[in-house]
Amino acid sequence: MASRRPAEPTAEQLAKQEARRAKRLLLSAQTDVDTKSAIVQRPWITCSSTPPDGHRVKVLTWNLLAQCLIRRDLFPTSDCLKAKEREGMTFTEMFTHSPDIMCLQEVDRLEKILPALDKASYSYHYAAGPKKKHGFGDHLVQYDNEFVRDSGEDNARIGASFRTKNIGSIVALQDTNRPGHGVIVATTHLFWHPRYTYERARQAGILKRAILRFRSEKGLDHWPCIISGDFNFAPDDPAYALLVGEALYPGHDDLIKLSHVVHSTIDPTVIPADASPATEEDGDESADADKTITSARKAVASDGLLSSLELQQFYESTGGPLRSAYDEGLRQISDSSLKPTTFGDRLNLAPSRLGAFEPQWTSYTHYWKTVLDYIFIIDPKDTTSSSVISSVLEPHKTETIAKGLPQLSVCGSDHVSLCTEIIFPQQ
Repeated sequence: MASRRPAEPTAEQLAKQEARRAKRLLLSAQTDVDTKSAIVQRPWITCSSTPPDGHRVKVLTWNLLAQCLIRRDLFPTSDCLKAKEREGMTFTEMFTHSPDIMCLQEVDRLEKILPALDKASYSYHYAAGPKKKHGFGDHLVQYDNEFVRDSGEDNARIGASFRTKNIGSIVALQDTNRPGHGVIVATTHLFWHPRYTYERARQAGILKRAILRFRSEKGLDHWPCIISGDFNFAPDDPAYALLVGEALYPGHDDLIKLSHVVHSTIDPTVIPADASPATEEDGDESADADKTITSARKAVASDGLLSSLELQQFYESTGGPLRSAYDEGLRQISDSSLKPTTFGDRLNLAPSRLGAFEPQWTSYTHYWKTVLDYIFIIDPKDTTSSSVISSVLEPHKTETIAKGLPQLSVCGSDHVSLCTEIIFPQQ
C-alpha cells in the first residue's frame, strides 16, 4: 500500500506552529513559577468585633531562614533547601498581605531581597551583627557591649554569659500621611542556644530599655513602639514573663541559675570543650546543635550576672510591661470555634496566664517544634487609651506543617510568619 507524502507547510502555517509552541512554553514556565511560589494561604482572624477609630498599621515579623545557615542534617525532612527552591515562596509570604511594616530576621542574599523590596515600594534598613553573614537600622543595639549594672569593671557591668554577636535594630517611622506622627519599631534575633536562658533574658531586657530610651531621646514619647522578631524563647520562659510583667513562676529561678555561666568567648582562660562553639561564624545554629552548655565555667559574683530578683528589678526600671499582639488578640475571641489551637492548649496552661494564647507553633522542623516569634506593643507614654488588636493572621495548623518546615507549597522558612493589624488611637 502506498501512502501519500504530506505537503510542505506554508510560511503562514510554520508561523502559527511557532506561535503555538511559544505559548505552550510560556504557560509551562508560568505554571512552574506559580508552583515554586505557592504557599499555604492562611485566613485572617478578627479579634475586635467593635474596633475603635484610629490609625491602622499592619505589622509582619518573619525569620526568613538564612541560606548560609542551612544544613541538610538540620532539616532532613525538608524538600526545598536550595535558595532557588525557597525564593518564590519567600516573596509570596512577604508581600501577600501587604504589611505596612515588615520586621525580617536572618536576611541574607541581599542581591535578591532588596530589589524585591524596591519593586514592592518598600524602603528598608538593614543591619547585621559583627562578622555575621545575615542580619536584618537607624539605631543598633549590640547586646555584647551593653551595661546592665551601674558600677564595677566593664565585664561585670555588662554581666553577660556568652559573647553572642546578636543585635537589635531600632527605627523611627514617620507616617507619610500625618507629619509628626509615627511608630518606633525594633526587631531582633536573640541568642539561639536553648540552655542560655539567662543570656536571652538579659538581651530582651536591654532591647526594651533601648527602644524606650530611643523614644525619649528623640522626643517621641507620644509615639507607640513595636518590638518584634525571633526571641528564641517560648511563652513559658522567664524572659517572656519578665517582658509582659508576670511574676516568675516556680522553676524559672532554677533555669536562670543553671544558665549562670561564663563562656570561653568572654573568659579566654576557659578551655573550650572543642574548637567549634567559640570559633564558628557566630555561635549560631550552624555552629553547634548541642543542647548542653559546654566550654563554660560557673559564674561568680565578680562576673556581674544578674540574679532572678535583679533581672526583675532591671525590667521594672526600664518601664511598664509589653503587650503581645497574638496573645492579646486571640484572647479576645469569644467564639471558641473560631479560635485556633494555642500554646496554652498544647501545654494545658491556665487561660489566665499571659502567653497561653500565643500560637501553638511559630517554628516547626524535624528536630524542634516550638514558639519563638512575637510582636509586642508599647503604647505612647501618658496615653489615655490603649491600642487595639484588630485582627491577626491565623497561625499554621499542625497537620499543614507536620512534615517539618521548610516545605514546598507550604512555607519557605523553618519559621511561621506572624502578621497583625493594630489600631492605634488618634494622637
